[in-house]
Amino acid sequence: MPALDKSYWNARYERGETEWDMGTVSPPLREYIDQLPNKNLRVLIPGGGNSYEARYLWDNGFKDITVLDISSVLIDRLKREHQQTGIKFIVGDFFEHESEYDLIIEQTFLCALDPALRMAYARHMYDLLWEKGALVGLLFNREFDEPGPPFGGGIKVYRRMFEPYFNFKIFAPCHNSHPARQGKEVFINFRKLDQLSKKR
Repeated sequence: MPALDKSYWNARYERGETEWDMGTVSPPLREYIDQLPNKNLRVLIPGGGNSYEARYLWDNGFKDITVLDISSVLIDRLKREHQQTGIKFIVGDFFEHESEYDLIIEQTFLCALDPALRMAYARHMYDLLWEKGALVGLLFNREFDEPGPPFGGGIKVYRRMFEPYFNFKIFAPCHNSHPARQGKEVFINFRKLDQLSKKR
């Protein structure tokens, strides 16, 4: 497996190797965003890719949106493309990022990480969220034949990762995925626990 570092992701974006990109907002996330009443939420999208969800949030009245990605090539382009908005685009390592958010949106970020980092990912999501903050998004509910990224998984694996840190409001196979991902995704809507579980 290659080192999934800044150089790796910069090269992918420079070569246009973004086959995961759907070219639009993910339908389940669009539906979720549409029913959010509080436009003042502090929102983070880590590993934000081409940031369709960030732009959709902005266009629908959300004003505190941060996109974090390790690729400077990507972030520089996004800053140019969205310079008329107030979206914050930050180059950085998710595991070193420090701030507080009310909502974190997961969209093809976990599947881009070395699976050895998954427990650290769950813990850092917990740390970044403010009291009763939400982690919402999509995870692959499948394995891949080729070496990752992307890396797959299933509900049992994800449950072990997240249960020390979150209450599960929704944790189920997704019913309204993009056609390219029908039957292959899990939708999650988790709330940060008030106190950490002793299971961690």
